[in-house]
Amino acid sequence: MNSVRRSILFSAAERYGSLVLFFVATAVLSRLLSPPEFGVYAVVNAIALVIAASFQEFGGGNYLIQKRDLSAEDVRSAFTITFGISGAIAALLFAFADSLSQLFAQDSLKGAIEISALNFLLLPISGTISALLRRDMKFGTLAICNLVSGVAVALVSIGLAIAGLSYMAPVWGGLAGNVILTMALLVGHRDPSALRPSLFTYRDVVSFGLYSSGVSVINVFYNLAPQLFLARILDFASVGLYSRAINLTQVFDRLVTQVLSPVIMPAIVARRQAGDDLKAVYLEAIQLLSAAQWPFLVFVALMARPIIAIWLGPTWLDIVPLVRLLCIANMALFAACLSYPVLVAVGSVRDALISSFISLPPSLLVILGASFFGVQAVAASALLTLPFQAAVTIYFIGLHLRFGLKDLVQALMKSVLVTAATAFGVAGCAAVMEAGLVTPIAGLALATCAAALCWWLGLLLTGHPLLHQLHQAVADLARIAPRLRLPRSAL
Repeated sequence: MNSVRRSILFSAAERYGSLVLFFVATAVLSRLLSPPEFGVYAVVNAIALVIAASFQEFGGGNYLIQKRDLSAEDVRSAFTITFGISGAIAALLFAFADSLSQLFAQDSLKGAIEISALNFLLLPISGTISALLRRDMKFGTLAICNLVSGVAVALVSIGLAIAGLSYMAPVWGGLAGNVILTMALLVGHRDPSALRPSLFTYRDVVSFGLYSSGVSVINVFYNLAPQLFLARILDFASVGLYSRAINLTQVFDRLVTQVLSPVIMPAIVARRQAGDDLKAVYLEAIQLLSAAQWPFLVFVALMARPIIAIWLGPTWLDIVPLVRLLCIANMALFAACLSYPVLVAVGSVRDALISSFISLPPSLLVILGASFFGVQAVAASALLTLPFQAAVTIYFIGLHLRFGLKDLVQALMKSVLVTAATAFGVAGCAAVMEAGLVTPIAGLALATCAAALCWWLGLLLTGHPLLHQLHQAVADLARIAPRLRLPRSAL
């Protein structure tokens, strides 16, 4: 098995292990924290993520991965710039924690923001080492470190929630996880010289970082804006409900996209350098992704009620219509994980920023207006904003890779048929459940079996390329499983 497939295997092991932790921790915390309590945590997390996105790409992972000839001075300069900005932001968060809590009329935000600020002192270290491991395709080491960190987050968050720390439990859990992750990466990498201060190549770092950071911050802010708007205009209960709906809608990202994302950037850059036709690579990739994502989202939309009742508990059934709306809207993002890596690979990170500035500000205005009408209106606004964003991004990619609407439709047609077949099977099970003929658990199990069968039949009848990839992956895994061992450097 080549290095890309081996990397995907390790990435999958890490992500699926993390997904199990996520399901367990979410199920437990959903029964320990109320929607308003979770809303406070969601707002603190949103503030931290938006600020982190504003500086992480100044010498962040994408710069270190895409650099053709990476020197020790490049790494040190990137780390130094990131650490300097990160330290300044941590200090500013401490200074303005009280003002931010007053902005959202929630005094309890102050302490949570101050604790979250400590994470910024760790992110430059973990981010730099993680990027170097990704560049070298050392996903075994990275998987171990991330899984250990995930266990720490889950245990600390649940333990403190049981102890009665309310919304502060996941805040402290996140900090504990980052401490453990940083320590594990330092032990796994075993080369602290990368963290020495230097500004020798700062011009190159900043020139890439200006565009890359702009793309990152505007996209992260857009993704978290609904929670911030709802907190300011409505209440923290609405934030909690919307955040939980987003978590369920993004399960596919945790199952598939986040498995592939660490590998996509280095793999596409490598194929570009090898002279491969990126148009064919891109169209094949969206074929494979859409055939997996679309049926999954249709399944979640139709089975939202039993999934929420079993996983989160009856307290959260109000998010059922939100989940359904968001699932339908997110079908437009079938190629989202490819967009930025492809534009970087063709040397057009500037176009990634331009496309974001074209599509995201109007989308933010739509979300802002919808937030005055309630949380369901915010979810419904995604039916307009997400397809618009996808269309703009694909247009820019099409200009560089020289493909048009006809090529796109041809690439997606088989995935449409596979999705329709899956929806037919799941809809029949949903009708049986609505008639009260089976319990939610039995109905969900039946729907899962029907979805898998209809999806597989759809792949067979259409001759979808994903079928060949699945066969190849199973054959590779069966062949190398007895011999697969982590390299000594990963232990």
